[in-house]
Amino acid sequence: MTNGVVRQAELAPAVLAAARGGDQRAFAALVEHYDPRLRALAYHLLADPHQTDDALQDTYVKVFKGLQGFAGDAALSTWLTRITYTTCMDLLRRRSRFVPLPDLEPEHSLPQAPDPTDDLSSRSAVRDALRRLPPEQRAVVVLVGVQGLDYRQASEILAVPSGTVASRLSSARKTLRNSLRGGDEPLAVTGRIEEVPS
Repeated sequence: MTNGVVRQAELAPAVLAAARGGDQRAFAALVEHYDPRLRALAYHLLADPHQTDDALQDTYVKVFKGLQGFAGDAALSTWLTRITYTTCMDLLRRRSRFVPLPDLEPEHSLPQAPDPTDDLSSRSAVRDALRRLPPEQRAVVVLVGVQGLDYRQASEILAVPSGTVASRLSSARKTLRNSLRGGDEPLAVTGRIEEVPS
């Protein structure tokens, strides 16, 4: 963890090779390795533990079917996160209308890493403000602010230009800042104040 940002190592190449070859134990190790990161993104997008589980199940079916064809042009984590994001966004589109997100505290659904919002006066207020953001902005906050991806990595996952990532993050931070502090003080979503992540 650096500057309050959770970073995760990639899966060992031998485990990935075995999983690509159809080894079920290796695939289970892949799922176990990446699940906390993917679960955090899915939960922040869907805000429902049951739908999060459903989305991840769909994600892992897609991954299992597509892993043999994974070319390695992007990092495995980027590829997995992209599939998770797309699956969640498809689920949100099927909802066909905006539904206020429930006020749940899914401790069992989120990774146990330190929460980067712990230094703010009210973790609940941050969670509520984050839930009011559009899903595209929530995704950028989670990917860049919490998981520590750079704009290029986030743009690969979201299939948008890096400038769009920057714009969404700026808009999200402005909205969060206005919600939490009346717009008077910078908001440090990641423990850093309004800086461009490296």
